Formats: sequence, structure tokens, C-alpha cells
Amino acid sequence: MNTQTTTAQRQPCSGAEQARVGASGGGRGAKRRGPARWIALLCTGLVLWTGSAAWSQTRTQPPAVVAGIPVNYDEALVGPYSLPDPLVLSNGSRVRDSRTWLRQRRPEIVRLFEEHQFGRSPARPAKMSFEVFDPGTAALNGKAVRRQVTIYFSADKKGPKADLLLYLPAGARKPSPVLLQLSFSANSNVVDDPGVKPGEVWGRGGKREPAPKTGAFGRIDVLPLLEAGFGFATVYYGDIEPDFEAGLPYGVRALYLKPGQSAPAPDEWGAIGAWAWGLSRVMDYLETDKGVDPKRVAIFGVSRLGKTVLWAGARDTRFALVIASCSGEGGASLSRRNYGETVHHLTARYGYQFCGNYTKYAEHPEQLPVDSHLLLALIAPRPVLLQTGDQDLWSDPKGEFLAAVAAGPVFRLLGAQDLGTEQWPPAGQPVLNTLGYYMHAGGHGAMPADWPVFLRFLRQHLDGAAR
Repeated sequence: MNTQTTTAQRQPCSGAEQARVGASGGGRGAKRRGPARWIALLCTGLVLWTGSAAWSQTRTQPPAVVAGIPVNYDEALVGPYSLPDPLVLSNGSRVRDSRTWLRQRRPEIVRLFEEHQFGRSPARPAKMSFEVFDPGTAALNGKAVRRQVTIYFSADKKGPKADLLLYLPAGARKPSPVLLQLSFSANSNVVDDPGVKPGEVWGRGGKREPAPKTGAFGRIDVLPLLEAGFGFATVYYGDIEPDFEAGLPYGVRALYLKPGQSAPAPDEWGAIGAWAWGLSRVMDYLETDKGVDPKRVAIFGVSRLGKTVLWAGARDTRFALVIASCSGEGGASLSRRNYGETVHHLTARYGYQFCGNYTKYAEHPEQLPVDSHLLLALIAPRPVLLQTGDQDLWSDPKGEFLAAVAAGPVFRLLGAQDLGTEQWPPAGQPVLNTLGYYMHAGGHGAMPADWPVFLRFLRQHLDGAAR
């Protein structure tokens, strides 16, 4: 495929053309709901959104207008578009070797994303600290060693802080690789383990409240990971930064407001930038844990948290692998491709998640200096897997695939594998090269049946079976 000009052609999904568009992550078809509703819908991000299923049962077509903005689901109306060449410097010179990519083009692209989409984030805070309040308890019927850690983001222990839950394989003879999940819910809702500290989540009115007891709904079965030699860690994204427009005073971004400043500057971080920054602070802790192999830490997130892990992996090269589920617009899906959610929808409904400058491109995404293929290219040569759903038209699963194809030249330049195909694979057929793509038959989110694919990708690239 020529990455300079692309005209997408429709390929049938392995399901009905009816989309399952619900009230999820990157801004789904329904009106945005309060934080308490998020827990019932999202929990750990491991399920198909209930709103998606309800939509498919009551409608025959996805919504044509969201937030007063038209939505296109017709491939014939996508039209041609031109993508920035990842291997051409801003001065027009061609990138022909890895040295030029790493020293010039890659930093150039990072700066463009900081200025125009995600915003600039601060460095590690000098006075952050870690409190290991559960230093190593036998858990999960003796198959795991559990650690729980509070990460304080400043010297003020009453300020923003995050609780990290970490499981390591029992009996591991050397440091273990770890899959770190950024979760929509508190740690106590993620794994079925009564020893986990009861968590809090953001409720209505900007107040913290006890996480609802949701039973087994959406919990993650971590035993297959542990049996394969992997650890598992999870952190609640709301501990880092609240996920609502008025949440700024309660999260980490408030720590960095200058005197007299009530909001970040137009090129400073939005909520996604804050969540990604928080993942890097978790990585700061994991580097100190003797049971963790810091060279083999992977990150995973769904929907808006899929966008987050892509940006975290792009900024912080310590992360060895990225799995982004249904990250859609503003994540892996091409913004210049007029299909499903657009920059206009994102900025109209979730502008606080991005830097202020992003709104300039709401109606003119073709003027955005970056696009999602460049975000994927920033992760090269480290492995990245894009997981999506064939009925999640709002997130444009084909647009994610085309972005991965367009990022391929950078992976090849750095000696890694690209997708190895320009043919959009059907649902259920994973492509698991260094640059991977997997589309399940279904809607938005990650399903339990997707986890064997995730584990296969992890073992393939991080050698999780070795202890």
C-alpha cells in the first residue's frame, strides 16, 4: 500500500453490517454518563459493552449523528486521504537508517504528538515515593505471590496517589515478565481475591466512593498468565486522574499548575497524557521490585485506555510490549479516514482527555501534523498488538489495520516484522508478528476469548514461559 494516498475499499465484516455502538471508551454512541455508571459498564475493560448489545437488539443501523455531528459508516464515502510519511523528516529529507530515525525523526514525531494531540507531560516527580503495604502474601490457592503498593505522586501523602496490585508466579526462580493493565475499575474488582484492599472509585459530584461489589462480572482470570510464567499488575486509572471534565483539581495534573493557572496550557497534557504518565510512574516502581523483570513489562488497556497505552508506549521505551484493545479514534484508527468516530466527535465530547490544541483539527483532521500510523511507529521495534471487533464500526477496525500497514516501513527499517500483509484479515484470524492485529467477531472491548491470543502474543515476544 502506498502510505501517501489511500483509498479504502469495503470488505464485508464476518457478521452483520449492523454496528454495536454503545456507551463506551473513546466516546460511544450514547450520551456520556457519570462515573458511577462507568463501573457498571466497564468494570475492568474485559467485557463487551452492555450498551453495544442493547443497541444491536433495538436498532438496525448505527446512529447517523452523535453529539450533533454526522457519522459515516459507508466505505464509498470515506474518500481519498494522504498520510504523513513516517520516514520523511520535517525538512523533507528521507530517513534511510535507524540512527536517523532514533535521533531525529522519532523525537520530531513525539514533539508533534505532544504539541497537537496529547500534550506535554512532566518528568518523574522528585518527591514521589512507594509504600509496599502488602510485601508478598501467598494468594490464589498458592499459585501467586501478591504485592500491593501505594504510589504517592508527591511529598503530600494526602494528594493524588495510586494503589498497584501485583501478582507474581509462586516459585519463580528468576524475575518474571509482567502484564500491567490500566483498569477502569478499582483493584478489588479486577481479580477474585478477598485479600485485595477494598478500592474506591469516582462517583457523581467529584467524590470518591467505595467501589461497588460487582461479583465476578468482568474479573480477569490471571491463572493462565501465572502458569505461563507471567506476572500480572493492575492500577485504577481514576487514581491517577479522574475521567470527567471537572476532574482536573483532583488528579495529578493539578500538581503541576503554575501560580495563577487554572487549566493546562494548550500544548500541555490532557487526561490521557496524565494516565500515560501514571503508567510510567508504575514502571518506576516495577524497576525496584526484585521479582519483576523490568525489561519485560507489557501494558494493556481498552478503549480510551487503549489510546493511553499506545501513547505510554510511544513516550516511554521502557515498556517492552503494548496491547491496545479497540483504541479507535485518537488511538490506532486513522483520523484522516472519515469513518465512525472522528476528531470532531472526540473534541466535542471528551476534549479534556487531549491537549487544547487538538480542537483546532476537529473539522480538518487532514491538517493534523500526525496520524495514528505515526503513533504506532513510535513503538517500533517493540511489539504492539491491536485488538478490535468486526462490529465495532464506531472505532473503525479497518482504520486500525490500515494504520498498522502504514507503520510497517518503520518496523522494517528497525529490523522488526511488519504485519506481513496488506489484506485486511477476517475476524478470528490473528496476525502476530512484531506488529500484530486481531479482530474478534463482536463489538467494542476485549472478551475472555481474546485472552489466549494476548497470551500467545506475550509468550511469542517476551518469552514468558522461561523462568
